[in-house]
Amino acid sequence: MASKTDDDKTPRQNGGKGGGQERDVGEALRAVYHDAASETVPDEMLELLKKLG
Repeated sequence: MASKTDDDKTPRQNGGKGGGQERDVGEALRAVYHDAASETVPDEMLELLKKLG
């Protein structure tokens, strides 16, 4: 069985190389999700949803 080289490892496994970028992307995704989840639902959308139910 062939051994893995450093090139075969993910950034996190490879001594943290690139880990800062992954963390930045994760933080950005969490921020966007939080903003979207905290938005209020427009009354027009609520009315449409009531018609479906």
